[in-house]
Amino acid sequence: MIAMSIHDRLKSPDAAVRRIAVIDLPYTEEEDDIVPLMIAALSDPDAAVRLEAAKAIEGYEEPEVLEALVPLLKDSDEEVRRAAALTLAELKEAASASYLLPYLGDSDSQVKIHALHAIKALRSEAAFEPAMAAIGDAHAGVRREAIGVLGYLKKPEAIGVLTNAAANDADPEVRRIAIGALGYSSEVSIQPTLSRVLSDPVWQVREEAATTIGKLGLSRGIPDLVKVMDDEFWQVRVKAARSLGKLKARPAVPALCDALVHPISNLRKEAVIALGEIGDERAMPHLEHALTDADSDVRKLSKLAMASIRLNGGA
Repeated sequence: MIAMSIHDRLKSPDAAVRRIAVIDLPYTEEEDDIVPLMIAALSDPDAAVRLEAAKAIEGYEEPEVLEALVPLLKDSDEEVRRAAALTLAELKEAASASYLLPYLGDSDSQVKIHALHAIKALRSEAAFEPAMAAIGDAHAGVRREAIGVLGYLKKPEAIGVLTNAAANDADPEVRRIAIGALGYSSEVSIQPTLSRVLSDPVWQVREEAATTIGKLGLSRGIPDLVKVMDDEFWQVRVKAARSLGKLKARPAVPALCDALVHPISNLRKEAVIALGEIGDERAMPHLEHALTDADSDVRKLSKLAMASIRLNGGA
């Protein structure tokens, strides 16, 4: 039996054959034909074929590839739209922005979501105003991606919008992403908002706020982080402990010492590390007791923390 050529397989009436042919395309010896054939596959009547083409074309950066990929953001198949957006983001070609910008204001929410996701990695200044406008979109998915774009652009003009979204958006994931996006800010004015969202009803939002306070070095948030050491979710306490260590928060020593007997070893580890960073001698008896902890990492970290405190004159 004579094997079918790649060209014949791509023209097969069987969509499964065409799909496998697309997967094989990058490995064909007929290199000059790969891009045109891949682009043609992006228009295949079968969604599975288009999906494979949208994935496989990632390694080709010719201008015609961008032109062919962008219309797939409006494809009838959700998986194809997502694959096209991911490939456009991976290409990271500056020229992609000019093709993507018109789609940022599309009437279809899913199209906007994928266009915003694709343009985020490009850090295109031209995406700033459309992203700012998209913060007010009725679709939470659009707002999430818009915040992602603003976070990547790191423009001071977005701080007010991001702060408002962090505190007031109805969608918890939007609030969480907005808090993370504020991590580039150098404005202490956002500290009250971050402290307030430490009481958010969703623990993932509280966790992000605890992380961001430490990342920004906001020492005014220390009292609120100390309170968070009593959070019902240990994951939130872990991030609070980590931030308290970064801030060298001496007022947090009692709360961190209490955490050394928590049943979750991850929290005990973070508390030990934080106590070592703070360097307060009040922690020494508690760290000494932690040398008998059931977790070997806690024991090792306790030795290091005690040595650090002694070295820095804490004991």
